[in-house]
Amino acid sequence: MNIDKLKLPESAIEFLKSQGFTKLYPPQADSIKSGLLDGKSILVSAPTASGKTLIAMLAMLSFLSKNKGKVIYLSPLRALAAEKFTEFKKLEKIAIGNKIKVAISTGDFENIEKNLEKSNVLILTNEKMDSIIRHGSEWVDEIGLVISDEVHLIGDESRGPTLEMILTQLKLLETKPQIVGLSATITNSDEIADWLECKLVKNDWRPVPLSEGVCDEGQVTMSDGKTFEVERSLMGTPIDLGVQSVREGGQSLVFAETRTRSKSLATKASDTISKILEKKEITELEKTSKKLLSENEHTELVKTLASLVKKGVAFHHAGLNQKCRETIETEFRKGTIKLLSSTPTLAAGVNLPARRVVISNINRYNAKVGANRPISILEYKQLCGRAGRPQYDDFGESIIVGNGNTEDLIEYYINGEPEPIESKITDDKSLRTHILSVIVTHPGIKKEEILEFFLQTLGGLQSRKPTIKFAIDISLRFLSSKFLIIKKGERYAATEFGKKTSMLYIDPLTATYFSDSIENVSEERKHTFGYLHLITNCEEFFPKFSLRQKDYETASLMIENNSSQLLEPISEYDCSRSLLALQSWITESTELSLSDSLGIESGDMHRMTENANWLSYCLREISKHVERADLLEELGDLRNRVVYGIREELLDLVRVKGIGRVRARILFKHGIKNLDDLRKIPVNKLAEIDKIGSTIADNIKAELRKVR
Repeated sequence: MNIDKLKLPESAIEFLKSQGFTKLYPPQADSIKSGLLDGKSILVSAPTASGKTLIAMLAMLSFLSKNKGKVIYLSPLRALAAEKFTEFKKLEKIAIGNKIKVAISTGDFENIEKNLEKSNVLILTNEKMDSIIRHGSEWVDEIGLVISDEVHLIGDESRGPTLEMILTQLKLLETKPQIVGLSATITNSDEIADWLECKLVKNDWRPVPLSEGVCDEGQVTMSDGKTFEVERSLMGTPIDLGVQSVREGGQSLVFAETRTRSKSLATKASDTISKILEKKEITELEKTSKKLLSENEHTELVKTLASLVKKGVAFHHAGLNQKCRETIETEFRKGTIKLLSSTPTLAAGVNLPARRVVISNINRYNAKVGANRPISILEYKQLCGRAGRPQYDDFGESIIVGNGNTEDLIEYYINGEPEPIESKITDDKSLRTHILSVIVTHPGIKKEEILEFFLQTLGGLQSRKPTIKFAIDISLRFLSSKFLIIKKGERYAATEFGKKTSMLYIDPLTATYFSDSIENVSEERKHTFGYLHLITNCEEFFPKFSLRQKDYETASLMIENNSSQLLEPISEYDCSRSLLALQSWITESTELSLSDSLGIESGDMHRMTENANWLSYCLREISKHVERADLLEELGDLRNRVVYGIREELLDLVRVKGIGRVRARILFKHGIKNLDDLRKIPVNKLAEIDKIGSTIADNIKAELRKVR
């Protein structure tokens, strides 16, 4: 099917052609035949890279050319949302009756930005959409098209219930919006389609054909029966497979089960890959290596990464900060990095295809059982979905490294059906959180109506009615006992505490834990360390790193030094390494020392500070609710200290945009201790201070005028 033939305005067709689209892929053509452009709801179940983004774009263009309402694009991850925002922003150039205005919102749950009201294409994370519904934003009723990416994540324990809730609420809107679900190939896609009231479009076509196999002792057996040898070396099978593909002109993505292994695999591959590089590639890579060193603190991790990049290899995991990860992704897309070893998180996130994907181990550490367990077939299919680079490769290969069990692996993973998606909405935490949000948004709701609502979720479809009824009863009892909801006659309503909890977007259990903990805090002294312990101890806090043997002494010392700030007595056995890291961070430890002494990398530290910032905001809001106004100033200060990583005396200086932890400390050492001192110092004197200079001095003075 040609783009020319589509029932879309001429300007939209011209735009699509200018972007290089001429013919539709089979899954795209099937979507059109199923009524995508006629406002029909569809669920597309198709492999990675089969053109699902264009399906979304066609639905948007068709809807906006005929209607005034809003289009919502839901994404499970911020990084994916940002990628889509860049792509969809281009649509603003098209003139199709309604002026297209694209906006993105992925962050704060307390702020619902004004620009969302004024835009008609909104790119949101699932959590942000849930928060918008809880806040009762009026424009929710204007939604006419919902595009939900990665719908299969409904089965995910942590993210699934939120996605399930919002899709249930959106399909129940009076406006009956068109729903376009985009999903990986799943076994029970017909069940998901029935639940969403969508027509199923299932197509296993891929732009680059994929062949899958297993390698054992140097022999690769593909699922079609073909076999070939791989030259063996001391580097080990995963790298031998990766190197072979690079020698043949491809790129390799090697999935490792842990961060340590991803670094070690890249290191093993580096010398061999460096010999394959061309002169101009080496020059490019040296620039990238220098860039990594100039933009980041020289932790062991960053130094190792920079030295590997020079040789055309890299590793990728959550310990790396955003800048490092983006640099690596860009270079891999450009083809200068030939072999990338990564933890599986990459498969769920950004789109980074390679000719050959190597799965170095099918086991993963499972925290719930405290041991290694084989990955699911669905996860395996997600990993091998990264094989084959459209535009570059005629084929993609995915190879599992086996261990004398080739036939079993082929039978189970390659020929196996992915596990059906199962709802996680009826788990205790999900249910209490989401029942509260339903009561908040529907004051006066009866128990039968709550049950009726949850029977319309996927969990409602997959469970027996008595089971759901029993689970709802338990949650309602818990919420009532903690005074988050009250019952009048037959009807339920949220208390002020319940409303606050739902708007803060935290588990009701965490909210009660916070309010109980601060109720009896003494007014006389500071409790910063105690608050940090409270925050790092709650369910919501992540990443949580447990203490290593060598950390107990540090923890014991830290407790001793800050004992006056505790909310209750604790021992080192009540601490996590995350608590030690945050306390070190707000007393101005550098990324380098956090990495050396606590093994906490900058990517982890960034996620911890983001999380602690949000939780200290929640703690402050709950303090207002329990009428502890005396705690607000210290909690506000804690928030800023967490964001900037500073001691208390620098709080005044960082209020000026452009002054972060490093500059603030330098200014303080030069006797500039607050904004008054900063106002008094002449701009030429300010410019003479180390790490300032004339441009920054001018900027600081300009920003200073804006500070109240």
